[in-house]
Amino acid sequence: MSLPERGATLPGDPPGGRRAVAVWSIGVAVYFVAVIFRTSLGVAGLDAADRFHVGASALSTFSILQLLVYAGMQIPVGLLVDHLGTKKVLSIGAVLFTAGQLGFAFSPSYGTALASRALLGCGDAMTFISVLRLGTRWFPVRRGPLVAQLAGLVGMAGNLVSTLVLSRLLHGIGWTPAFAGSALAGAVVLVLTLLFLKDHAEGQEPAPSPHRGGAYVRGQIAASWREPGTRLGLWVHFTTQFPAMVFLLLWGLPFLVEAQGLSRATAGELLTLVVLSNMVIGLVYGQIVARHHAARLPLALGTVAATALLWAATLAYPGEHAPMWLLLVLCAVLGACGPASMLGFDFARPANPPERQGTASGITNMGGFVASMTTLFAIGVLLDATGDDYTVAFSAVFVLQALGVGQILRLRGRAARRERERLVASRVETVHVPAA
Repeated sequence: MSLPERGATLPGDPPGGRRAVAVWSIGVAVYFVAVIFRTSLGVAGLDAADRFHVGASALSTFSILQLLVYAGMQIPVGLLVDHLGTKKVLSIGAVLFTAGQLGFAFSPSYGTALASRALLGCGDAMTFISVLRLGTRWFPVRRGPLVAQLAGLVGMAGNLVSTLVLSRLLHGIGWTPAFAGSALAGAVVLVLTLLFLKDHAEGQEPAPSPHRGGAYVRGQIAASWREPGTRLGLWVHFTTQFPAMVFLLLWGLPFLVEAQGLSRATAGELLTLVVLSNMVIGLVYGQIVARHHAARLPLALGTVAATALLWAATLAYPGEHAPMWLLLVLCAVLGACGPASMLGFDFARPANPPERQGTASGITNMGGFVASMTTLFAIGVLLDATGDDYTVAFSAVFVLQALGVGQILRLRGRAARRERERLVASRVETVHVPAA
């Protein structure tokens, strides 16, 4: 007997539809605001250095601490999402990142500003995994890759708001009014979440687990980690996300202004190009993977290769500054990093049952943020050590890419075999489902 085509609706699949879109949109709105707050330092890096009287290493500590908290929270947040559900975790996250943004607005010193960014990172960490789980509870499995890419696209729209809107507010009305005013968006999405968000569609309640102690936590983490697809997803996320994250979060504007001699306005336009490219490529990648699942790994590795090639060409350019056309191509290619990182979840998702989706997504999501945190720190240290030699500092990108590609190539065979086994088992189970 032939097996059902991949992507066919499975028994128990969520229904999708307009109600799913409406509920999912509320969750995505929370993530959208979280990304605005997360990336707000990217357009305020030079202002923060002046405000708090710090150098490159201390400036990078803002983003490093924020990402350290974010990465460290991923597995606990995944467990919380599996245990408490999406609505509660998103609500807690909105409270925390709004408080962090307000604290950053009124921080009188470097130390209090650091504490505020840590609080913001903690709240931010609770958003994306929650949105991924919301998608699996409201949309059919075959829509998973596209729904995940759309969530990432909305997140990049938040980055666009930081680049276009918050940067203008910052230089128009000043530090405190700009950051405090933006915090109002956090209060709005918190109210929407409390009033209208639902954890799952009718009939999609997760199976209750009788054990919630330490043994349960260790079992969830161990079971997710044992799956090669989870580990492959982590390394895909690690290798693909960080070049654009580092560029947008902190070091892109200083690199373009100080190393490439551009005006802040032109540099801001190039950062906007990264975001716009991300949004377009995200739609393309989502459609490709939804139709051709085997394209995941070629897309991820192709993005890594293109990113490395463009960074090498930019940093090694023999002139004093790279030409504008090369910077434009670099920023367009960096836009593919975000969509490529989303492919990591497409390896972890089919490798784990529904009750472990939050935990597996948390493990996967750690990858890119650990890589970003490491690179942010390395660039800051190298800039201080070399007298602001951006060529040497940004060469750290290649080291982490090489590490990640090695791990991807090591795990790809095992993950593919395991995924085929699970797919065959699920198809056989579908074929033998008794008629109603």
